Amino acid sequence: MPDAAPPTLADFPFASTITTRWKDNDVYGHVNNVEYYSYFDSAINSFLIREGGLEIATGDAIGVCAQSQCRFLASVSFPGDVRCGVRVGRLGTSSVTYELGLFDDAATLVAEGTFTHVFVDRETRRPVPIPAGLREALGRLVG
Repeated sequence: MPDAAPPTLADFPFASTITTRWKDNDVYGHVNNVEYYSYFDSAINSFLIREGGLEIATGDAIGVCAQSQCRFLASVSFPGDVRCGVRVGRLGTSSVTYELGLFDDAATLVAEGTFTHVFVDRETRRPVPIPAGLREALGRLVG
């Protein structure tokens, strides 16, 4: 059975532009793999703050990363921009799994990944239901 076609940026209901930084490059002349995870995290949290009203400093519930993965397809380097597409693959009671695509300046898929947030009480660190405003925003990203 043939592999499914790779996603395009249009397959993601939210996208964030991230400018690569000088420090992102490693000695091999391309963005180091660990930075891709940072790009994913930044795009997700930009959405949650802007669209879902996440209060990162004072909210009762916070999202903690329970799992993440990345499949690297091509390299990018400084200087340049990347676009990180975000959609929701699974929306649970207290957790959400995002599906992500990282695209270069030519809109070529350079990495794809997943990232799971579990929402917990800021003080007890025990799982709590995803707050209503965040759940509504995340519902718009279900792919």
